[in-house]
Amino acid sequence: MRSDNAKSGMQQAPARSLYRALGLTEEELARPLVGVVSSYNEIVPGHMNLDKIVEAVKQGVAMAGGTPIVFPAIAVCDGIAMGHEGMKYSLVTRDLIADSTECMAIAHQFDALVMVPNCDKNVPGLLMAAARLNIPTVFVSGGPMLAGRVKGEKRSLSSMFEAVGSYAAGTMTEEDVKEFECKVCPTCGSCSGMYTANSMNCLTEVLGMGLPGNGTIPAVYSERIRLAKKAGMAVMDMLEKNIRPRDIMTKEAFYNALTMDMALGCSTNSMLHLPAIAHEAGVDVNVDVANDISAKTPNLCHLAPAGPTYMEDLNEAGGIHAVMNEIARLGLLNLDCMTVTGKTVGENIKGCVNKNPAVIRPVENPYSQTGGIAVLRGNLAPDSCVVKRSAVVPEMLKHEGPARVFDSEEEAIAAIKGGKIVAGDVVVIRYEGPKGGPGMREMLNPTSAIAGMGLGSSVALITDGRFSGASRGASIGHVSPEAAAGGPIGLVEEGDVISIDINANAINMNVSDEELARRRSTWTPRTKEVTGYLKRYQRLVTSADKGAILED
Repeated sequence: MRSDNAKSGMQQAPARSLYRALGLTEEELARPLVGVVSSYNEIVPGHMNLDKIVEAVKQGVAMAGGTPIVFPAIAVCDGIAMGHEGMKYSLVTRDLIADSTECMAIAHQFDALVMVPNCDKNVPGLLMAAARLNIPTVFVSGGPMLAGRVKGEKRSLSSMFEAVGSYAAGTMTEEDVKEFECKVCPTCGSCSGMYTANSMNCLTEVLGMGLPGNGTIPAVYSERIRLAKKAGMAVMDMLEKNIRPRDIMTKEAFYNALTMDMALGCSTNSMLHLPAIAHEAGVDVNVDVANDISAKTPNLCHLAPAGPTYMEDLNEAGGIHAVMNEIARLGLLNLDCMTVTGKTVGENIKGCVNKNPAVIRPVENPYSQTGGIAVLRGNLAPDSCVVKRSAVVPEMLKHEGPARVFDSEEEAIAAIKGGKIVAGDVVVIRYEGPKGGPGMREMLNPTSAIAGMGLGSSVALITDGRFSGASRGASIGHVSPEAAAGGPIGLVEEGDVISIDINANAINMNVSDEELARRRSTWTPRTKEVTGYLKRYQRLVTSADKGAILED
């Protein structure tokens, strides 16, 4: 056992004395040591129940003959961090989580790991660590929140942000906003739509790193506790069979994840995280393949914010494996990929039927013949940008309008709420990328303000920052190269006509090459003076099209 390096032989008697200080018995030390990575904290609603999940995991590990030992991982609540400097510290935690988990796992020579994450950067950060460490690992998330109910309709966090925009537009009272505030987030769990946290938990299941139900069983269901116990038992089976993350997270598995990303209509943040996780697994996943996969993958789900269904509905309809079974009918999945169950994808999804065609559309009746995410290119984004096509109204799939240019999120929000943005405009927010932010802030506030003010079907938003999975509309992010790295988004001037054709995967500013060259000759990209961790991050981070990974 790997842990023998820390606990066996006369040389390790001092270490054993410290294990005894932990209260471990001879019997516990004789068993494999399984690290349980707990992301529990009291500031993130998606993490407040993880203490119960962790205890269930420990029971599962112990029942299967292992010794569970808990250590922590951090997590930021994007919703609480939104709209102020705190959002600069969200994406950057992904690498802190991966690095710190690597440190703890190797320093203490754990034989296996069970990862217990839930929210946005916490899940990909731990997936990166799992790929890097390559010791038997199972994931079990804390599960999604139940949808709220306001005036008889299901609602979620995105409704809350849009309510603020409606209040600014004068179409909602303060009392109405208060009702939303008190009802849209009714339970613990990751926010109830197909936002980033749930997207990544679902894709963890698709990758084969989580048990069936990992992405969809609601946080408050006792079934989630049972799943956690099974995860603890499963990792012991993986240890016995020597099944490791890189046996599971192969190139074929990542292509399965991208395919299901398109079918489910996941958050655009998946286009940051999947390449970063693949990089740690030694697999090259370039965003360029997304359009090829999208072209042949139908979009079968319209969960909030794209539609009126929620994670609880997807769970009742059969969950992720039911969607995978639909897509497998088209021959679009590699069914031979190994998973943490010790079985292949094909074996796992066999017999998983679609129980509600209104939630999971059959492949004969998709929302669209192409996938939920599109990668665009053009002279505004030579290295690509990303849009959640499934959350764009049909009339905005092709749009042309004058640029309204802002060098920060705050400037843009002030203009939107001040009534200075009108139908037809293209809002451009720059210097918010990985380096320029730094930290690549999510833009849920401006997109929600646009939607709340009734401009969602007539105004586009483009940024070198990124969007929350809760954003909807023609919200185009990850523009690469970013302005701070010399990207042409930094050359856009007020009034330039921007042309967007999402179905043609094109985005351009109608400005001649000669004029762009003239502007560039007198332009110096802006930089922001930062301190602490952000300074180091700013120096090392790569562009969004590469997954915003840190330079080796």
